[in-house]
Amino acid sequence: MTVVNALPRADAWGAARASTGPAPGGPLDLAGIVTQLRAVREKWREQQSRPREISGRELPSREALVAILDGLRGALFPMRLGPPDLRQESEDYYVGHTLDTALHALLAQVGLELRYNARFGGDAALPLDERALEIVREFGAALPRIRELLDSDVLAAYRGDPAARSVDEVLVCYPGLHAVIHHRIAHRLHELGVPLVARIVAELAHGATGIDIHPGARIGSHFFIDHGTGVVIGETAVIGNNVRIYQAVTLGAKRFETDADGALHKGGARHPIVEDDVVIYAGATVLGRVTIGRGASIGGNVWLTRSVPPGSRIAQANARDDRVDESTGR
Repeated sequence: MTVVNALPRADAWGAARASTGPAPGGPLDLAGIVTQLRAVREKWREQQSRPREISGRELPSREALVAILDGLRGALFPMRLGPPDLRQESEDYYVGHTLDTALHALLAQVGLELRYNARFGGDAALPLDERALEIVREFGAALPRIRELLDSDVLAAYRGDPAARSVDEVLVCYPGLHAVIHHRIAHRLHELGVPLVARIVAELAHGATGIDIHPGARIGSHFFIDHGTGVVIGETAVIGNNVRIYQAVTLGAKRFETDADGALHKGGARHPIVEDDVVIYAGATVLGRVTIGRGASIGGNVWLTRSVPPGSRIAQANARDDRVDESTGR
């Protein structure tokens, strides 16, 4: 038998970097494509005032954060989301080992974001390594509180869905709970000053579940998203305790303010406030900085751009507040 030695793919890329470039010619004209792509990259970097030479990775890695989130979920719920062969007597050892790995990996990703911010508009003289360590320490210290909030969310889902047969079923099966786990983690990271890492964490859940929750949204305890696909919750939304929403609900902005040149103003409170004990049914859209009063119920497919008082029952028939000019029909 003849044994053919071949470089692993990563080594092959390293060997290619050592050469002067791709071989010219060939039916696919790879050399020409590579040259043109380099020109496009350089043009973009010049437009964005980026340095021409950057050593190492510039931004946090989605792939690294996938592994970090897997570890954090396991550490938060070891006997349900941890390894299948874990036994209760080994829980503390597993949690400690997993957190050690996940938090040190998170430290590297936080450091990347802080250095990126310092390089492009921040203060490069800041003690970035110390700040990254402080952020990860504070995040780690928040994990017990995150677990308590998630326990309340699991209970809300179990009590609010007659199809749920156990709290364990909710935890391991419900996409809404998966999205909320990511949100609780992402929101704390957002508060601690690493919004890009937080946004990646949120988008990993968005891609997996179809539920889009911005990490800046503030959400109280006992939060339940039933079914979930198509839910959108904007950056400045504020949601109270014991709120239940269904699939395809949007808590969005009504309009976006612009400057004289037409550029969007960033920030500003532009999403709804949902008070305690509110239910919002499937397909409802609530836009702008309006307040849905405590105990209100918003019916399916309602389009709402005004505040409603506590205890309201809003259905399609009474959601609109338009006035028709009979002379013009508009």
